[in-house]
Amino acid sequence: MMVAQEFEQAYTRMMEQAMESGSEERKRRLSEYGEAEKALLQQVWWPAVGSLDYLHPQYELVDLKGGTRFADFAYCPPLSYQLLLEVDGFGPHWRDISRWKFADDLCRQNHLLIEGWKLLRFAYDEVMEKPRRSQQTLLMGLAKWGGIARPAGEELSVYERALLHLMQECWGELTPVAAAKKMGISRGSAAKHLRSLVSKGLLVTKVSGTGRIMRYKLSTSNLSSKEVGNERMKRTRRST
Repeated sequence: MMVAQEFEQAYTRMMEQAMESGSEERKRRLSEYGEAEKALLQQVWWPAVGSLDYLHPQYELVDLKGGTRFADFAYCPPLSYQLLLEVDGFGPHWRDISRWKFADDLCRQNHLLIEGWKLLRFAYDEVMEKPRRSQQTLLMGLAKWGGIARPAGEELSVYERALLHLMQECWGELTPVAAAKKMGISRGSAAKHLRSLVSKGLLVTKVSGTGRIMRYKLSTSNLSSKEVGNERMKRTRRST
């Protein structure tokens, strides 16, 4: 209950701040925000990151033709990259889309990438039915691009950042042995840096029945139990 309240308070603050600035068109779009946009943050972003800092809803963009475009969310932290997040439902918008609107959507995406934006797009059905997989996608993207969320004041070493990058190659899970082999360091050194990432809240451990650490995983904080999370991950892997 406390987590839900914290999210609602953060979401309300974010939306109020957004409504105070921007164009009239942005304010109109914000007033029409639906269930899908909020669900993306509640089901995916908040459990994975833990805050809504640096997120801007209905972010205004200027495309290469000088036209104004809008993205569902922009993540603009004080880092060397910026990320756009979008969520789409498989409804009339996509079923009945015209050929020209389809082409325009692809052109818009191409322009954003050319301009240097990172982009993650999510299906509303997956956000609601398979939030864990969407969380893993988000975390792997943040780790790959060097902007994974971390507690204020925490700095990552070169080895820690490299380990987070390796996570995306292993679907969010990594063993000390595999980490040592891929990075060309000793197992003890790999384990040391993995434990450091655990202490910073970026990784969690997966242990055996005897309590021995078997592997490390990207952290997601809203799972009701480790057993449920592990089983969902297994099913996700089998379906991909």
